Amino acid sequence: MQMQRRRLMLGTLAASALAHATQAWAQKKYDPGASDTEIVLGMPMPLSGPVSGFAIIGKVAEAYFKKLNGEGGINGRKVRIITYDDQYSPPKMMEVVRRMVEQDQVLAVFSSIGTGANIAVQRYMNAKKVPQLLLQSGASHFDDAQKNPWTTPLLGSYKGEGRVFARHILEHVKEPKIGVLYQNDDLGREVLHGLEQGLGPKASAIVAKASFEVTDPTVDSQIVQLRSAGANVLVTGATARTVAQALRKAAEIGWTPERYVNIAGSSVKMALEPAGAERSKGTITLAFYKEPASKKWAGDPEMVRYKDLLKTHAPDVDPMNNSGASGYIAAQLMAHVLRECGNELTRENVRRIASNLKSPRVELLLPGIVVANSAADLHAVAAMQPMRYNGVDLDPIGPVLALK
Repeated sequence: MQMQRRRLMLGTLAASALAHATQAWAQKKYDPGASDTEIVLGMPMPLSGPVSGFAIIGKVAEAYFKKLNGEGGINGRKVRIITYDDQYSPPKMMEVVRRMVEQDQVLAVFSSIGTGANIAVQRYMNAKKVPQLLLQSGASHFDDAQKNPWTTPLLGSYKGEGRVFARHILEHVKEPKIGVLYQNDDLGREVLHGLEQGLGPKASAIVAKASFEVTDPTVDSQIVQLRSAGANVLVTGATARTVAQALRKAAEIGWTPERYVNIAGSSVKMALEPAGAERSKGTITLAFYKEPASKKWAGDPEMVRYKDLLKTHAPDVDPMNNSGASGYIAAQLMAHVLRECGNELTRENVRRIASNLKSPRVELLLPGIVVANSAADLHAVAAMQPMRYNGVDLDPIGPVLALK
């Protein structure tokens, strides 16, 4: 009798253990790119081409996940990043993203750079229902939860930047005559449109507009054109290389307008210093993260951890280049999304969490800046800090401003 009871007890325990194991296994849900041991992500980057300097964003993101993997990964899974050169070209972006989705079977694509290239693959990604996350763009094209729910932008609204510039110009420039230098794509056009919206009935203060293509070798003629129109304010909607050219040329011809530079073109290391620190001094821009080259943040614990990460896992990256900070923030947010997914690593769950960020803790954000989004506004960054370049550092001017 005792033997029978023992057998019954052992059988019950075995059945219970099996049931628990089966239940635990059933709770795990995976889509392509996820398993018990690994998560595979795609990250197209402009390793060559006109904006190859921004490839630092990808290098820093890879370094972050190397460190994370060394600490055990995310919920016990190592994260593998696949990167191909998209050349900042829409056709090339389509080629590499198709390869990531159809051959490499990534769970999601994240932190890819630029507006035109990301627009080129947006319809494909949404048709395939593969998350296209935390884009390094602030174009409104990526803020449409109804039409393109699988796409989320990291950066704040480009139109919002233009509106903030308009507000500042009207408050601080007497009788402004504005010249706008803008890239002939969604980045430049949306900064311009936001500026016009913000000026409202005073939009006639824009006395000249000059566009350029991202592949143009210089913008010298456009700067001469804007000066000739009598502008005393220069607003840019451009990337860093062009901003450096514009500021340099303005100084060369003795034109000294009040200068407003959009965030995508405001890198101290890639725009302001190459233009010449004295020539760039006084330039106004926006920021949402701490400037790595700034002495004020040198001893900040978050900055120390960031630079230690680069020293260990990306020693070839210039720790003073602030574009790397954007890659660091994108990587932290991507890790947060994956961590929140738990064992439900499906593309739908990844998309859902990335579209409903609720102020997760992210290092290197400026005081007063939080990251949060929803279907009503998919831009992860919703406010920015106005800054003025003093020839060495960016100094905050006034309060943090909403981009809406």
